[in-house]
Amino acid sequence: MQGLYLHIPFCRSRCAYCDFFSTTRETEMDRYVQALCLEIKARSNEQPFTRVHTIYIGGGTPSLLSPTLLRQILDCIYAYYDVDADAEVTMEMNPDDSVQLGLLPELNRASLGIQAFDDTLLRLIRRRHDSATAIRAVETLQAGGIRNISIDLIYGLPGQTLAQWNHDLDIAFSLGVQHLSAYALSYEDGTALTRWRDEGHIHEVPEEVSVEMYQHLCQRAREAGFEHYEISNFALPGYHSRHNSSYWTGAPYLGFGPGAHSFDGLRTRRANHPNLTVYLHYWLHETNESKEFHEPYWTHESLSDTALFNEAVMCGLRTARGIDLKALAKRFGQPALDNLLHMASPHLCAGRLIQKAHHLRLAEHALMVSDDIMSDLISL
Repeated sequence: MQGLYLHIPFCRSRCAYCDFFSTTRETEMDRYVQALCLEIKARSNEQPFTRVHTIYIGGGTPSLLSPTLLRQILDCIYAYYDVDADAEVTMEMNPDDSVQLGLLPELNRASLGIQAFDDTLLRLIRRRHDSATAIRAVETLQAGGIRNISIDLIYGLPGQTLAQWNHDLDIAFSLGVQHLSAYALSYEDGTALTRWRDEGHIHEVPEEVSVEMYQHLCQRAREAGFEHYEISNFALPGYHSRHNSSYWTGAPYLGFGPGAHSFDGLRTRRANHPNLTVYLHYWLHETNESKEFHEPYWTHESLSDTALFNEAVMCGLRTARGIDLKALAKRFGQPALDNLLHMASPHLCAGRLIQKAHHLRLAEHALMVSDDIMSDLISL
């Protein structure tokens, strides 16, 4: 499976938890789309991209773009890439942005960044919408013909109680959406939440409460008929995210825009520099005396066999299917598999790992401590 990721870096305001590359320079949108289309065209002959199965428009806030600009991006992709007729085409949206979906017939999946249905928590993390707006957004998408809707939630927010989290899940599973991504809050360097925590203005939710929230999430999703197919992702049968699943299986993908990453499916990664000014100058061929504008705006990394092995182990364990042990031995050799199983032995005995039908996977009760288990299994 080959996918395209397009980064739209614009945000009207910055959320308190976010460390993704973004900018509030909305006046640059027209020039940005012009530059983005130039990159899409220029890289259309990169191998092994012979056919595209998924397109993901993320950010930032892609729904800030006008339908005309989004139309330009999609037209450029379909002009220079061989896209499957049934390709999964996803766009991230904010609940308070209005998108005229009728002008974007290729779009067949929407990902709504809701994060919470509690207005106090939404104000705390600086989201622009309230709970009522989030609910209306789902209903608007459904009325517009989108039959594959994913929503994002965050648990473990400062001051969040188990009752509040269960209320969020009540609403989420009542909306008729097909997919749910739920993430434990992570305090990242440089974010407002981390600064407030360090200054003592807010306090982290105790770990045992966060674990209980995750357990409730798994149980409630199962009761609603959702499959828990990846640590943080749940979907009704047939609605797994095809694009995100390709990341966990090592499939090749191209990333366009500042801060976007690419992988050739073999061992080479490319990372675009997360700087809008540099990106615009590079692709629009503008001149500047500064040295930074005369150097390539991306870097390449060739992954070692050890790095590839570690990635295969970590990504495999993120999924419900787990690590395909036969495929791992074929790719990295029997000694690598033997060493993995040796390191996995204590976790197998303790029931944290399960080996069945040539697959090694995490037990559900061990998912919240998956990082510790993965660190025991990777090679240094």
